[in-house]
Amino acid sequence: MPRAQNRGLLEHRPVEVVTGFHRFAEGSVLYRAGGTRVLCAASLDESVPKWMAGQGRGWVTAEYQMHPRANPERREARDGRDAPLKSRTHEIQRLIGRALRSAVDLGALGERTLSIDCDVLEADGGTRTASVTGGFIALALAAHARGLRGFLRDQVAAVSVGYVADEVYVDLDYREDSAARVDMNVVASAQGELVEVQATAEGRPLPQPIFLRMLAAGLEGVSALCGVERAALAGAGVDLDTLLAARG
Repeated sequence: MPRAQNRGLLEHRPVEVVTGFHRFAEGSVLYRAGGTRVLCAASLDESVPKWMAGQGRGWVTAEYQMHPRANPERREARDGRDAPLKSRTHEIQRLIGRALRSAVDLGALGERTLSIDCDVLEADGGTRTASVTGGFIALALAAHARGLRGFLRDQVAAVSVGYVADEVYVDLDYREDSAARVDMNVVASAQGELVEVQATAEGRPLPQPIFLRMLAAGLEGVSALCGVERAALAGAGVDLDTLLAARG
């Protein structure tokens, strides 16, 4: 199955990161991967939820929403205040929150809350993985803006992988995702440590050797995206190493 723009099977879609897109949030990015565009805004509050108060630890949470015209046809209503969260939305925002918490030393953060809001403006596959990767950049920007240092364990990024027409594809668009016999989302650190792997086979079970090929491709993709994160932060004047805790 030929890919759009003749990209290779393991080649990412073009990624563009516009930092400081939202003027009120402490950290924000407009993250573009091919036809998918996500606005990620990070807010830092000098408090934690009541159930965490007095423990000396911080918290990282995320919200995820689709704009009504993120897809070719308008959705009738948003999730949230006027409608209950759809199970897919709830699952995705929990994934984003888990992924970003894995990158943060909550003790070093102190009693602060980092909230990352991810709004999908246009969707063409990979919205949750774009939200994780863009969300990390926004989180780091917010921390830098407020003078926080040494609280990150590592970078975290995410990428989709698919088994399409008996080939392993990285960073699927909507057409490829719809045709995939197996789709996988890989969330990992810059050091190659796994945070979460979501994989689902359609029709037939997935042989283990193919799973391992897909996982390896996903980890390579995450490594490349961590380079994108570092470059975007450097372009915004942020030295990522000052945010990272010293590794023992």
